[in-house]
Amino acid sequence: MRLNKEDIFNTTRIKRLNLINSITGVKPANLVGTKSTSGHTNVAIFSSVVHLGSHPALLGFFMRPQHDVRRDTYENIINTNYYTINQIHPDFVAQAHYTSAKFDYQQSEFDKCQLEEEYMDHFYAPFVRQSRIKIGMKLEEVVPLSINKCSLVIGSIEQLEIDDIYVDKAGEINLESINAVGIGGLNQYYELKQLAKFPYARVNELPDF
Repeated sequence: MRLNKEDIFNTTRIKRLNLINSITGVKPANLVGTKSTSGHTNVAIFSSVVHLGSHPALLGFFMRPQHDVRRDTYENIINTNYYTINQIHPDFVAQAHYTSAKFDYQQSEFDKCQLEEEYMDHFYAPFVRQSRIKIGMKLEEVVPLSINKCSLVIGSIEQLEIDDIYVDKAGEINLESINAVGIGGLNQYYELKQLAKFPYARVNELPDF
């Protein structure tokens, strides 16, 4: 298959969605937990969480346009400034996937998809109890993208919970042993396997390839 820009534009909508969402490879699979000012909880799956910096500790994720479709996650974050990011694992991957269904505002995805809410240290937004990596976030900035009306939501890490057995002395997390899940395209889920681990790359220490 070889496609130019015009070919991609003329591809049928569903095929184009599947193709373009797949070509970047496996993406991180996370659930974003929020709570409205009136106390309604919400949890939704995202594959766009990215590292933005370690000092200060910043993460971002991308939101689709908010103007034509109700986005409870976005509204809750804007109104409360707090949300959680929770890694997905194989034992609840189906529940996580179906949080993307368009439930009514009063219906919590936690209840409908049998995910458990968890609150830690009086943090406002709910965590997902089943997750082995739980991150409490505070909103710092929303960057609108004029090209497609999406937004980059940037937050600082306020809390982080992960079992010590998954973290080595250098602070690196073994994503294979913790059973992290990745997303390919829109609806394909992958388990991760560590292939190799290399030291910090220096020009004068290149191996003999």
